[in-house]
Amino acid sequence: MRILRSCILFISVLFVAVNLFVNETAVAQGNNGWTPLAQKYSLQDLSSLIIPRDQWHPYPTVQDPAGFGNVPEDVKQEYIKEAESLLNARWPRLPATTFLQFKRTGNRSNYQKLSFQRRQMLAKLVLAEAFERKGRFVDQIINGIWAICEESFWGVPAHLSLQKAGPGLPDVEDPVVDLFAAETAQEMAWTYYLLKPELDSVNPLIAKRIEYETQRRIFTPYLEHNDWGYLGFEWRSNPQKYSRVNNWNPWINSNVLPVALVLAKDSDMRLKLVYKTMDSIDNFVIPYPADGGSDEGPGYWGRAAASLLDYLEILKSASGGKIDYFNQPVIKKMGEYIYKTNISYPYYVNYGDTSAKIEMDPALLYRFGETAHDSTLIHFAAFEYRKQMRNGLSAVLNYPFGALNRSLPALMCLADLREIKPEEPLIRDSWFPDIQIMTARSKRGTSDGFYVMAKAGNNGASHNHNDIGNYIVFYNGNPLLIDAGSQDYTAKTFSSRRYELWNNQSRYHNLPDINGIMQHNGEQFKATGISYTENDRRATLTLNIARAYPDSAFVDKWIRTITLNRGKNVEVSEDYSLGKFIKPVAENFLTPCKPDISVTGKITLSDPENGQTCYVGYDSHKFTPSVDIISINDHHMKSNWGSTLYHIVLHSLNHSLHDRFILKITR
Repeated sequence: MRILRSCILFISVLFVAVNLFVNETAVAQGNNGWTPLAQKYSLQDLSSLIIPRDQWHPYPTVQDPAGFGNVPEDVKQEYIKEAESLLNARWPRLPATTFLQFKRTGNRSNYQKLSFQRRQMLAKLVLAEAFERKGRFVDQIINGIWAICEESFWGVPAHLSLQKAGPGLPDVEDPVVDLFAAETAQEMAWTYYLLKPELDSVNPLIAKRIEYETQRRIFTPYLEHNDWGYLGFEWRSNPQKYSRVNNWNPWINSNVLPVALVLAKDSDMRLKLVYKTMDSIDNFVIPYPADGGSDEGPGYWGRAAASLLDYLEILKSASGGKIDYFNQPVIKKMGEYIYKTNISYPYYVNYGDTSAKIEMDPALLYRFGETAHDSTLIHFAAFEYRKQMRNGLSAVLNYPFGALNRSLPALMCLADLREIKPEEPLIRDSWFPDIQIMTARSKRGTSDGFYVMAKAGNNGASHNHNDIGNYIVFYNGNPLLIDAGSQDYTAKTFSSRRYELWNNQSRYHNLPDINGIMQHNGEQFKATGISYTENDRRATLTLNIARAYPDSAFVDKWIRTITLNRGKNVEVSEDYSLGKFIKPVAENFLTPCKPDISVTGKITLSDPENGQTCYVGYDSHKFTPSVDIISINDHHMKSNWGSTLYHIVLHSLNHSLHDRFILKITR
C-alpha cells in the first residue's frame, strides 16, 4: 500500500510538472516573435549590464552646467509661469470620508481629482525649478513631497481590492502597488534625481523620507507578491484559467523600473527589482497579438503599447544600450496600430471602454516612431502636435498624474518634433487578424466619403462591451452610426454588475436583439466563420455572430456581412436561421445625428453642426422603425457626443425562422 501511494504521489507530481512545463513552454512560444527578456538575460547577467546607481544619468540635474538647454525656451518659460502661480497655493486636502465615497456611493472621481491635482502641482514645480535653478520653488516642492509622503496610500480607492482588507480605507500594514502608487513613486524618484542637492541643502531628511516611503510602499510589496494579477505570473502558470494581462502590467512596470534604478540603494535589491520587472513585462508581450492590435482599443494604447515603449527605453538607457529590444517585430506592429485606427482628427476607432475622441500624445507618437523606425508615425506625431497647438494646447505638457516619466522624455524631443512635416496618415484599409477588426475608408489620404470599422472577436476582452459584429460608420470624418464608449468609471464599471450599464450591452450597439435576447459576456461568446476581403472597389467583413448569444436566443446561424462600397455606400446584410421563434428580431442603431423616420423605408440622419444628411434604407415590408432619446449626463460620454444620443430600432414584421435582408447607408 505504501509503495502504491508513493507511485501515485510520484505520478501526480510528474503530471503537475509536465503540465507546468507544457504551460511554460506554450507561454514562452508566443506567435509574435518576442524573445522573453527574462530568458535571454539572467539575474546574474544584470550585474554587468545595468549601470550602477551613481553612474546612471539619463537626464540633466541641477548640478549639470548645461541644464535642459535643448528644451525650447518658450516651453521652459511657460512652466516657470505656471509654477509661479503655485508658489502660495494650498495643497489639496485628502479627507478619509472622500476616500470612503468609492465604497459608500461608488464614486471614484472625487478623491482621484484631489490626489492627481497634488501630483500635477508637484511636477510643474519640479520642472520649473530644474529649468530655472534659482531655488525659488524649493520650499513649495518640499511641501508637496511631505504632503504626499504623509498620505496613507499613494494609489486610489478603486484599486484597494489588491489589499487583504478590500475596499474602504487603506491598510497601512498591507501596502499594495496599484497604477497610481507606482505613478506616485516615479514622481518621487525623478524629483529626487533632479533636485536632491537642493533638497539636501534644506534638510537631508527630505530625500531620506522619499527613500523610506518608496522602500515600504513599493519595493518590499512588489518583490513579495506574485499573486497580483497584473504581474502575469498567475496567467503564466495557468493560461487556461487566467486571462492575459492588460495595460496595468506595462504601466506599473514602466514606473517601478526607474524608481528602482534611482532609489534602490542596495545593489542586490536594485537588480532583483529590475529583473522582476523584466520577468513580468514578458507576461504582457508574449501573448500580445502578433498584428499589434489592442483588444482594449486606441484609448488605452498610451498606457499599453506606449508604456512598453517607456519601459524598453529606460531599460536600454540603464544598460548603456546593451539591452535593446526595439528590433522586435511586434513593437513596430504596435506602433502601426495607432495610426491604422485613426479616423480623422480627433476621432479614433472605438470599441469597449475606449473613447471616440482622443488627444493622442504627440511626444509618445514621435518617440515610438523614432524607436520603431516608422516615418509614418513620426509625421503623424507632428500632425497631432500642430492640431493640438492650434486648438489651444498649452506648452505645459498635459500629464494629469504628474507623470515625470512621460514629461522628461517628451521635453527632450519637442524641439525635433517641431521640425517634422505634419501628415495625417488616413490609411485606406487595415485588417487585424488576431483581434479581428477591420477598418476601411473610401480613399486613402482623405476623410471624404464613408469610413467603416467592424469587429468580430469575443466578449471576454479587457474593458469588454458585448459587441461582436458591431460596426461604426463615419461620413466626411463625422460620426454617423457609433459606439457610445464608456461612462465615467464608478464601482459598478469593473464589478459583477458591469453589464447592467446600458452602454456595455449589445442592445445599445449596432447589433440585433434575437428573440428578444442580447449578447452575453464571456470569452466563449464569440464570432465564427470570419472572412475579410478588400480591393479597389470594396472592403468586406463576413462573420457568424450566432455564438455571441446564449442558448435562450435559439439562433442557429446569423451571418452578418458588412461592406464598404467605395465612393458609394455601406451595406449590412443579414442571413439568419432560428431554431425557435419567440419574439421578432430587432435591429439596433446608435447615432448622435437627429433621426427622422417619417419617410417609409428610409431613416434620415441629420447633423446640423456640419450640415450633412445621410440615410439608412430598409425594407418597409419587413421592418417598422422607432426612436428613443438617450439623455447623456455623464461627463466622459458627453465630451464625446454631447448631451443626446438616439437609439433607433427596426422591429421585424417577419415571424419566420429564416430570413435575409440588406440595410443600406447612403449619402
